[in-house]
Amino acid sequence: MEFINKDIQNYAELHTEPESRLLHGINRDTHANVIMPRMLSGHLQGRVLSMLSHMIRPKYILEIGTYTGYSALCLAEGMQSEGRLVTIDVNEELEDRVRHHLEEAGILNKVVYKIGNALDIIPTLDYTFDLVFIDADKINYSNYFDLVIEKMNKGGYIIADNVLWSGKVLDEKKDKDTQGIDDFNKKVHNDSRVQNVLFPIRDGLMITRKL
Repeated sequence: MEFINKDIQNYAELHTEPESRLLHGINRDTHANVIMPRMLSGHLQGRVLSMLSHMIRPKYILEIGTYTGYSALCLAEGMQSEGRLVTIDVNEELEDRVRHHLEEAGILNKVVYKIGNALDIIPTLDYTFDLVFIDADKINYSNYFDLVIEKMNKGGYIIADNVLWSGKVLDEKKDKDTQGIDDFNKKVHNDSRVQNVLFPIRDGLMITRKL
């Protein structure tokens, strides 16, 4: 994620709405106490997710990859008052921390938090989503897309994180994760069911809209 000019990144953050006190606390706690803190969406991307959610005004949101709950809180900011956010993560060790953050934000009763393999859980969900955020294991991005596209309302949005993968998508020889992301990017780009644009924000966000 260090391939974007740091001065430009800092300038963008300085001219972006600041994190709330709660989000700033989650950011610091994650970096201090949780392994692989770079997985956190962080200030700039978090504000982008919040802005997109406010624009879409989703009733039902699906998040694949909860981590410490930062992105869930950002996505929930634009959710309709009667809406629900379903978030899935495979790491049960973070559950108490995430539930604490959701409770602090006052949205625990609006979140359906599931621990387990998203490939198994998604087919069991009885929701039609307006917004999906994919930020989990990279080799399964295409599989997640295939599972959620039929559970999307027309005009619904899928946002996928890390689609530039620190610029490694340009490498001739790709590891499995990089290849998974490159395959996903090509798949989405050639799928007639969606409109897509790749934003070079942080580590890359692929935004798709179901036609």
